[in-house]
Amino acid sequence: GVWHTRSMPVFLVRHAHALPRDRWEGEDEARVLSAKGRRQADRLVPLLEKLGPGRVLSSPARRCLDTVAPLAEAMGLEVEEQADLAEGAGPAALEMLRATETVNPIFCSHGDVIPELLGGLVAEDGLRLGPVPRVEKASVWILEPTLGHPGQFGSASYLPPPTAD
Repeated sequence: GVWHTRSMPVFLVRHAHALPRDRWEGEDEARVLSAKGRRQADRLVPLLEKLGPGRVLSSPARRCLDTVAPLAEAMGLEVEEQADLAEGAGPAALEMLRATETVNPIFCSHGDVIPELLGGLVAEDGLRLGPVPRVEKASVWILEPTLGHPGQFGSASYLPPPTAD
């Protein structure tokens, strides 16, 4: 029906600062946040909490899960693992983004997926991103839907990463 017209924003979070790939022994999937990244994750809480997220969805990668875990805990939500947000997911992530009907969902993903998502929305929806889109670690894109066009996004704003030095 008419009521599921998405009029709520969607929040795209890039995972916080992680240990560098070349200094990590195990599976990349299991790579953890650095001390700076953990501080960023904690500082994202007050920023994102006031946006009233209804669900927290994340790539299965440890660094993504750990970025949104403090927020989910503060909100009393579970972090839901989504393979469609994993590195390399690209088009699948865009499909998922369009289909989600939750109020104010938060999606935590990677430095390859987020630009691809944004690029898809620019190409398909005419999304306006302003100057060169940035995707710094622990940054947030707020995607605003186009009124009257369910699943389409017309404007976006960028929240730079919280300071965590």
